[in-house]
Amino acid sequence: MDSFFVAAKAVLPIFLLLLVGVFVRYRKMLTETELIRVNGFVFKVFFPFLMFYNIYTSDLSANLDARLIAFAVCGVLTEYALAVLVVCRIEKSSRSRGAMIQALYRSNYVLLGLPLVENICGSGGLGAAAVISAVIVPLYNVLAVITLEVFRGGKVRPGRILLQVVRNPLILGALAGVLSLLLKIDYPDVLLDVAADLSGASTPVALIILGATFNFAALKKCGRNTVICTAGRLVVVPALAMTAAALLGFRGDAFVILLVAFAAPCAVSSFTMAQQMDSDADLAAGSVVLTSALSVATIFLWIVLFRNLGMF
Repeated sequence: MDSFFVAAKAVLPIFLLLLVGVFVRYRKMLTETELIRVNGFVFKVFFPFLMFYNIYTSDLSANLDARLIAFAVCGVLTEYALAVLVVCRIEKSSRSRGAMIQALYRSNYVLLGLPLVENICGSGGLGAAAVISAVIVPLYNVLAVITLEVFRGGKVRPGRILLQVVRNPLILGALAGVLSLLLKIDYPDVLLDVAADLSGASTPVALIILGATFNFAALKKCGRNTVICTAGRLVVVPALAMTAAALLGFRGDAFVILLVAFAAPCAVSSFTMAQQMDSDADLAAGSVVLTSALSVATIFLWIVLFRNLGMF
C-alpha cells in the first residue's frame, strides 16, 4: 500500500495539471497559435530559470555523480543505437524513420522528469536531476539533428549542430547555474526570489499547455508506427534501462532519476523538430500525444513495481 501512495503522490499532480490543459482546449480558451506561442515562452523563459535555480541552489560537488552521468549517457546512446537498428529493419520510409527513432530514444525528461523526481524524492533530488538534464538534453538535440538530417537526405553540418546545442535555452540556463556556482557569485535575494518564482511556475504552466495541445485526431493518421513508438518508449526502453540500472547497483534517488529519465514519454520538442526538418510530423505528433496520455499509467506502474522491489 505504501508503494501505491508513493506512486499516486508522484503521478496524480501531473495528471491533474494535464486535465486542466485538456479543459482549456475543450473550452477553446487558447487558439492553436496562442498555444504555440505560450509553449515557446515556457521553453525560452521558464525552463532556463528552472535549470539555473535548481543547479544554483544545490550542492554541485555532491550532485556530480560521475557514475550516474555515465550510465545516463551510455543508456541514451544504447537506446538510440537499438532504435536505429529496429526502425531501419521494420520501416521502409526514410521520412518516417527519423520521426520513429526520435520518438523511441528522446524522452520528455525536463517537463515530466524533474517534477516526478521532486514528488518522489523531495527538493533534495532536484540538484542531481538538473545535472543529468544538463548532460542528456544536449545529447538528445545532437542526435535528433543528425538523425532527421540523415533521413531526409541532407548533409550533416557539425557547425550547425553545435550552434543549435549552444543556443538551447535549457543548456544556457544550466551553464548559468554551473558558472555561478563555480565563480561563487552571490546574487541579491530579490533576484533569487524572482528566479525561484519563475522556476516554480515552469512545471505547472508547461503541463497545462501540454494537456491543451493534445490533439487526439493526430492518432488516426499514424496507426502501426505510433503503437510501436509508444510501446518502445513506455515499456521496452524503461524495462531494459532499469534492469541494467538495478544490476549495476543504483538505488535510492539515483534510481528514481534514471527511472523518470527513461520512462518519460516522447519529448514535445520532437514534434517541432520533425516538422521543421521535413520528417513525418503526423507520426511525431501522434507519438507525443499517445505516450504523454498513457505515461500517467505506465509511470505509476513502474514506480509501484520498483518501490515494491526496494529500489528506492
